[in-house]
Amino acid sequence: MLDKLIRPKIVIDPDLDSEKPTVVVSTIKPRHIGYRPEKELPESILQKATHLFMDFLETITVAASIFIVVYLFLVQPHEVRGSSMEPSFFNKEYILTDKFSYRLSNPERGDVIIFQAPTKDNVDFIKRVIGLPEERVKIQNGKVYINDNAIKENYLNDPTSYGAFMKENKEIILNENEYFVMGDNRPASSDSRDFGPIKKNSIKGKARIIYWPFTKAGIIEGVQY
Repeated sequence: MLDKLIRPKIVIDPDLDSEKPTVVVSTIKPRHIGYRPEKELPESILQKATHLFMDFLETITVAASIFIVVYLFLVQPHEVRGSSMEPSFFNKEYILTDKFSYRLSNPERGDVIIFQAPTKDNVDFIKRVIGLPEERVKIQNGKVYINDNAIKENYLNDPTSYGAFMKENKEIILNENEYFVMGDNRPASSDSRDFGPIKKNSIKGKARIIYWPFTKAGIIEGVQY
């Protein structure tokens, strides 16, 4: 069967010797370059359109999948609202939150974190980590003391006052997986001084990069105490 398909069509001249026949190989008449039967044209256009659409759909699907993975597990954009983190962060600045690092390590003192607000549903707060698990924290004479040692906070413009939860000279002991957080604008920040320590499982990530405005764009530097 295969031999019949690939073998050229031949015609034997019966007027000549049958042992030495004259053979004529039939060929398809050449067509000019670019020839397309009219009936095939609509199908060709449809096929090209289908391929283009499928390529576009594949690209969109891959891009969407990557975005979902990145958004859910790696980084998330946040907008700073309010003045509680001034002068470090200002209203309407945009940051990228690293959501992965704290899966491998614990927050450190000085980290700027984003966490679920304990007082509001579907709201995230941005604050700085001050007290770590199992440390003793108190506020005295406008300064924060950790385990009886005053910490030096060069990023502050104002002294630290007490709040509804943290009274002046009152010492609290943080439990395991508890963190004491404060805003850098101490007079205008609702933080652990008001609502108490936060749990690690409420922390969504660490503020890593400022990407708006462009004049401040860059990596958020750590703090030395």
